[in-house]
Amino acid sequence: MGTRFFRDTAVGVGIPAAARKSSGSADLALLLAMVGILVFGLIMVFSASWDFSLAVYQNPTQMFNRQVLWVVIGSILAYIVSRIDYHLWRKLVVPAMIGTIILLGLVLFLNDPRLGAVRTILNGSIQPSELAKVVTVIYLAVWMHSKREQLHDIQWGLIPLAAILGIIGGLIYLQPDLSATATVFVLGGLLFFLAGGDLKQIAFLLIVAIIFGAMIVQVSPTGRERIGTYLEGIRDPLQASYHVRRSLEAIVKGGWFGVGIGRSNTKLIGLPVPPTDSIFAVIAEELGLIGAAATVAMFGFIIWRGLRIANKAPDLLGSLLAAGLTYWIATEAVINMLVMVGLMPFAGNALPFISAGGSSMVTSLFAMGILFNISRQGAAGESIEEEWRSFGAIFDLRRGNGRRRLSRVGRNPGTER
Repeated sequence: MGTRFFRDTAVGVGIPAAARKSSGSADLALLLAMVGILVFGLIMVFSASWDFSLAVYQNPTQMFNRQVLWVVIGSILAYIVSRIDYHLWRKLVVPAMIGTIILLGLVLFLNDPRLGAVRTILNGSIQPSELAKVVTVIYLAVWMHSKREQLHDIQWGLIPLAAILGIIGGLIYLQPDLSATATVFVLGGLLFFLAGGDLKQIAFLLIVAIIFGAMIVQVSPTGRERIGTYLEGIRDPLQASYHVRRSLEAIVKGGWFGVGIGRSNTKLIGLPVPPTDSIFAVIAEELGLIGAAATVAMFGFIIWRGLRIANKAPDLLGSLLAAGLTYWIATEAVINMLVMVGLMPFAGNALPFISAGGSSMVTSLFAMGILFNISRQGAAGESIEEEWRSFGAIFDLRRGNGRRRLSRVGRNPGTER
């Protein structure tokens, strides 16, 4: 009766009851890693923000106090979301996407410029483009799951995907926020690949994205400037942008073991926005290359646990959500760190869980709440949704998880690879 109940009422058709319970325990290793990185982030924000906060807010602890508030709010939200069955996002994601589009439009309507761009509302308190990233991942995961058998058809696969990404990416580009626009398109293409999209369509999408990206760079003064300074910096680091030069200065000063927490002087003499975009440079100066490598390792561990949750998800929807959200966190972190060492054109991506900022912190913890819910359901039962066998996604998210491998399309489900 329990199995029949879930088949009749659950969003995911054919999922046995054992796989839909939430009685499993959340990923403890990921939870401990999250606590560790949040505490580390608060320490670094306190160190990086006191002088900047004093200059901007006339209060040396203003940014730190707000960051603590955002961590508390985000953690409460993550806990609530971790208790909500992720299958319910199939019903909630359309209103969420509509609300996100309204907020992005409201940003342009209110026209509140800050640092040469229009990206926030409510006096800079909310940055809808951060919300747009996580909502886009959830929406695309749900949409691709529902259309999984039609993704190879261009009119149900590539064209709707381009329309979805075009609306969201276009609204973000108008702010302008080139890095957020690129992030949305990268995540959309990645999810299309993970869901089993046709390789020819993916190649076509990649070519079109490169062409349009080149066109945007040519017509956008911001894009031309960033690409130009990036190329000059690659040829000669002394000709890189001011931001990158000061970041590299901080890294060099830090050496192997750093100058000690709170003792950075680059953050006091010109490193732009040290509590937000430049916080990785502050980490490298105060904790050295060892501390910077440890920070990279922390993100690597979180990404590994996120992909492991995707591997053990009870159905394709859970795998797409977990993989998409994990790759989003990874993309944000990688872009931020590569920019700080001059290996990518400048982008305003925050360092997840560490950079000061409410929108980034709350949305990142929201994403982690969904991951925890998927991990709970994956731990509650070992049943695998039948769609895994019939669909045959091109990217095997379950490789190396210690269980039987899934049979390919057309093969006997009882035969192992």
